[in-house]
Amino acid sequence: MTQEFLEEKQRQRAPSQKALATRERIFDAAERVFAAEGFDAAGMRSIAAQAGVRLGLVSHHGGSKEELFWKVVARRADQLSALRLTALQSRKAQGPITLTALLECFFGPYLEKAEVGGRQWLAYARIVAMVSADPRWRELAAVCFDPTAGRFIDEISALYPTAPRPAVAAGFVYSVSAMLALLTSRWRIAALGDPRDDAASHLDELVTFCAAGIDASLRRAQGISTAARS
Repeated sequence: MTQEFLEEKQRQRAPSQKALATRERIFDAAERVFAAEGFDAAGMRSIAAQAGVRLGLVSHHGGSKEELFWKVVARRADQLSALRLTALQSRKAQGPITLTALLECFFGPYLEKAEVGGRQWLAYARIVAMVSADPRWRELAAVCFDPTAGRFIDEISALYPTAPRPAVAAGFVYSVSAMLALLTSRWRIAALGDPRDDAASHLDELVTFCAAGIDASLRRAQGISTAARS
């Protein structure tokens, strides 16, 4: 599966409003089923039943199960990427950007969607966690997530110019994992003593936690890099 595959699908004849509504219902159902059962256990019949459509319509709009999974991941990845890059551009227009501000631009759009977008965005977080944990989705992640991730890694690298890029990338991945943990495990946080039940209220502490970790890690990496050259 490649970026060309997704672009080819987008070039096809524009569907009717009814077809669009059916496709969204199928994709929403697939999102919930994949999130609840995982890719391997998810069945096309279950997706059809959740969507309230004939099995043939699932294949018509989604293709094979793998193709459907790609499409489900891509549709929200595109939305998130646009929101994150717009937030980044707006913040940079205000002047020099900090690590805290960078993380707010990356985390904020998803936490806001999780708060106001309903259960679909929370289901999507579980799917993103699956993609991040399974190397077989390397190509999917490269298409849907890596361009935006790379832009933010570039911005962090500019703040720590002597830190090795692998160290920057590692700190960024750790931070994304923390965001996904918040989105998928809020019930666990609540069980351990935090009664808040909305993701947005956790943004400040998530950013503070991740910024401190990245800063400490990259300062250490810069020191090691400097020592190695001396």
